[in-house]
Amino acid sequence: MQKHDFYQSLVKQTESLIAGESNVIANLANISALLFTSLEDVNWAGFYFMDSPTELVLGPFQGNPACIRIPVGKGVCGTAAATAETQLIEDVHAFDGHIACDAASNSEVVVPIMKHGKVFAVLDIDSPSIGRFDADDKAGLEVLVKCLEASL
Repeated sequence: MQKHDFYQSLVKQTESLIAGESNVIANLANISALLFTSLEDVNWAGFYFMDSPTELVLGPFQGNPACIRIPVGKGVCGTAAATAETQLIEDVHAFDGHIACDAASNSEVVVPIMKHGKVFAVLDIDSPSIGRFDADDKAGLEVLVKCLEASL
């Protein structure tokens, strides 16, 4: 299956999972499980919420225990929150200020989730492989996040 088709399928599954459910925690828990079990070669998939203007806090996820709080502007998640732009990192060890919550992670993609024009949360996915994520993953995950944003 081509990546475009794969992500279209994930978006449809996401729409089905969140249809009629208004609880954000429940929806993000299901989406993190969907992503963790559907994506190949990932070791963490989950969310961080904006807890204050200066800090993210851990939300629903699948994978090893993670950092609980991340300062906005620090690490890949904090950079995505600060810039409101997707971060596609081929090698996290080359990313200045990378926060190593799991030493096994080598690449990462983080997509900001917007609500009322502000960053509400970020979707964070890690892989043990360098270069795991590409522009197709970025585009597919951004469409999935748009679907999620529509439910917020």
